[in-house]
Amino acid sequence: MSKLEESQQILKELGLPPAQQNEISAYTLLALASITEEDNWSDATKESKKVTKGIMQFIAEVYKREYAPNTRETVRRQVLHQFVQARIADLNPDIPDLPVNSPRTHYALTDEALEAIKTFGSKAWEKASKAFVESVGSLQKLYAKERESALIPVKLSDDTEINLSPGKHNEVQKAIVEEFAPRFAKKSKVLYLGDTAKKDLYVDNESLASLGIPIDQHSKLPDVVIYDEERNWLYLVEAVTSHGPVSPKRVIELEAFLTDCTAGKIYVTAFPDFSEFKKHSKEIAWETEVWISEMPDHMIHFNGDRFMGPR
Repeated sequence: MSKLEESQQILKELGLPPAQQNEISAYTLLALASITEEDNWSDATKESKKVTKGIMQFIAEVYKREYAPNTRETVRRQVLHQFVQARIADLNPDIPDLPVNSPRTHYALTDEALEAIKTFGSKAWEKASKAFVESVGSLQKLYAKERESALIPVKLSDDTEINLSPGKHNEVQKAIVEEFAPRFAKKSKVLYLGDTAKKDLYVDNESLASLGIPIDQHSKLPDVVIYDEERNWLYLVEAVTSHGPVSPKRVIELEAFLTDCTAGKIYVTAFPDFSEFKKHSKEIAWETEVWISEMPDHMIHFNGDRFMGPR
């Protein structure tokens, strides 16, 4: 393996998350340890380095990998911050009382990380790496635990519970299921619920197929699909936080996709608040509906001479 690949392996086995096992993280570790392609890891040293005129300069001179000057913030926020959390590196070990954003800010390997890293490639590595993780903990496990605690729980009408990944978009989707549906789609059930991390998080394939909806093309469905069997109404709901609403173009796309659908279709755009609605109001298609989660009891009808119902 190259030194870059070895550095990535070290980061992985010392418990760093996948996002801190990438190229720039591996080069940063090599710079902090002052390891060249010809060195052994037993040659690693602890030397304080600033971000630009230390770490990035070492990477450019030794590994001929030059990053743009604005990459400095990426290294600081997406690499070194996590290195400090994982006890791979210390912040300002030479001058602990340096003020925040001081131009003299520097980083260096911790003693315990250096001790473990120097054994990589030897028989002592497995024991040393495990001892390091047991001593300081695995940042990967910590991040996974924090992410799990931040998940957004959603309860469907049949009491099924699923978890959406954190984020404003998924908070709107939760509101669609738990606030919109009980008010405006009573006795209905969720057939499809996407997620920003997993597009087809919840899919009722059997029900979709029975309605003539292609079940192998989930990516074309809106964020939430709700079905009222009693009235044979299908609610196609887009949650809008950054991406657009149900526009004329989107309606045409969905109509083409749902050509064989046997249910009456109702297009709904859901917004978190009125200010977000105002940003997109000119894009919304006529003969569709708007629901705003901060005002859950009300609907805005773009239907002209009628209230909510299939097109």
